[in-house]
Amino acid sequence: MDIKPSLKQRIVIVFALMSALVAGVFAVGIIATVHIVETRLTTISLGGNLHRLLKQDRIEDWHHRPDKDELFYAEDGIGDVAMSDDLKELKPGFQEFFRGKKAYYAMVESVGGRRYVLLRDQRKFEKRERILFAVVLVGFMLSVLLAVLLGRLLASRVMAPVSRLAGQVRHRDQLLELAPTLADDYARDEVGALAKSFDETLGRLRAALGREKLFTSDVSHELRTPLMVLATSCELLLEYPALDERSRTQVQRISKATAGMNQLVETFLLLARTEGKRTSEGQGSTIARMADELVEVWRQPIEEKGLAFIYVSSIDSPGNAGSRLYNAALLRSVMGNLLRNAWHYTDHGFIRLTLTDQGFSVEDSGIGIPEEKRQAMFQPFVRGDEQRGEGLGLGLSLVQRICANQRWTVTLTSREPAGCCFTVLLELPGALPV
Repeated sequence: MDIKPSLKQRIVIVFALMSALVAGVFAVGIIATVHIVETRLTTISLGGNLHRLLKQDRIEDWHHRPDKDELFYAEDGIGDVAMSDDLKELKPGFQEFFRGKKAYYAMVESVGGRRYVLLRDQRKFEKRERILFAVVLVGFMLSVLLAVLLGRLLASRVMAPVSRLAGQVRHRDQLLELAPTLADDYARDEVGALAKSFDETLGRLRAALGREKLFTSDVSHELRTPLMVLATSCELLLEYPALDERSRTQVQRISKATAGMNQLVETFLLLARTEGKRTSEGQGSTIARMADELVEVWRQPIEEKGLAFIYVSSIDSPGNAGSRLYNAALLRSVMGNLLRNAWHYTDHGFIRLTLTDQGFSVEDSGIGIPEEKRQAMFQPFVRGDEQRGEGLGLGLSLVQRICANQRWTVTLTSREPAGCCFTVLLELPGALPV
C-alpha cells in the first residue's frame, strides 16, 4: 500500500534524518578519535615501561617491576614467565596479540640478539570502550528523540499558516460574493503567493456559480408560464363534457406530466437557492405515499412496454423511514428518476420497487451498467448506453445531488445475469443536521 505522509510528517522525518546523520557522524568521529588516542598513548606507555625494564643490568637489581596488568618476557627465560613460541613469532614494535579469547597489547624489542616482550591486558581498555559506546549510543538516541520533538514543534509552527489557509479555503463563505480576500492576511512569501492563487481561482469559481445560479433561476422562472398554461388547459379539457374516454386519459397523462415537470422545476430552484446547504422539509410526504403516487403514474407505461411492474412494501416498524415525512418534491424527483431510468433501459423482464424501513430500492432486469462506467454514472451528462433515446444523462446526477443535499445515500449494484439495482437509504430520526 502506497503510504503518503503529510507535509508536516515529511518535515519531521527530514529533520530527524538530518539530526541522526549529524549525530552519527559525531559519534563515529568520537569513537575513532578515542581509539586512535588510546592506541597512541598505549604505544608510548608500553614502550616507556619496556625501556625502563631493559635498563636494569641485572635481574636482582630490577626494583621496577611491570604493572599488575602487564607481563614481561625475555627470550632466555628471564622475566615473569618463560617466552612461549607464539611470542617468539611477534615482530618488533607495537601490536595487538590474542591468546585464546584474551586480547593483549604487545611491545616487542630486540637488544643484543635477545627478544623482550611486554604484554598489557586489554580488559581495562575494553571496559572503558564499552562505557564510551554506551554513552555515545545514549547520546545518539537522545539527539534523535530531541530532533523529532523539535521537528514536530517547528513543523507545527511552519505549517500553521498553510493549515489556516486550508481552513479558510474550505469555509463555504468563501464562495459568497462579499467574501474577503485571503492574500491580505499573509506575508509576501510562498504562502502569500498560494493565497493569491486561491483568491484568483475562487473568484472565477464565484463567477461561474453566479452564472449557473442565474441561468437556473431564469430558465426555471421562464418555464413556469408555459407549464401553467399546460396545466390550466388540461383542467379545462377535463371539464369538457364531449371529451371521449381515450382523449380524457391522454389529457390526464399530460396533466400528470405537467405536474411532474413543474415539481422538477421547483426542485432545481430549491437546489439552486440552497447552494449546498440542506433544504427545508417543505411539503412533506412519506415514502409509502410517494410510492403509491408514482406507481399509479408509472405502472401503465411500464406494462405497455411488456414489462412486469412489481411493487413490494416491507415497512412494518413504526418510527423508521417508512413513517417519517420527507420533502415531497425531492423524494418524488429521486424515486421518479430511478423509475424512469429503469423503464428507459429495460426491454424485457421486470421492474421492482421495494420499500423498506431504511428507504427504498429500484431494481430492473435491463441492460445493466458496465463496471468501468459504474463510478461515473452519477456524473452529469453520463449515460449507460449512448445509443438509447435522446436523454442528456442528467437524471442520476440530479438524484446524487438531492441525496447529498438531504444526507441520503444512493448506491448502485449489479444484478445477475443482467440489470442493476439502485438503493436509497434515507436519514433516520435523531441524525444531526448538516
